Amino acid sequence: MLITNAFSINMLSCDSEIRFSRITKSCAAELLHLENWESCVGHADTARVFSDVLGVDIPANRATVSFDGSQKMIVGQYKGPRLEEGATKLPEGATIEWWLVQDAVPLALKKEIEERDYQEGVYWEFDPRQ
Repeated sequence: MLITNAFSINMLSCDSEIRFSRITKSCAAELLHLENWESCVGHADTARVFSDVLGVDIPANRATVSFDGSQKMIVGQYKGPRLEEGATKLPEGATIEWWLVQDAVPLALKKEIEERDYQEGVYWEFDPRQ
């Protein structure tokens, strides 16, 4: 599992159907306690604020994220004024929306469908005219 402060289509490494589910702060913190995870929060101030809000140490890590559908991602979407340098607390009036991002179709099911389609001679191609 990854925790990030943003999601971009540039993160996709393959065709995907992605599900975005809004989750509570408590749910985000619980997932971080239950699962192995890596921080991909690229800004130190944002990481410190996330740590304070969730009660979990979130290190800053400017990593390049590649989402291939096999993992889950918690995205903390900060909304508010620009964080002051050295911030450790959520500024007044600011919020963080927490999202769980995951592939809408599990990888094992995708492989099963692809194998069946291959055996049946069905090939999927994107046609921009449709």
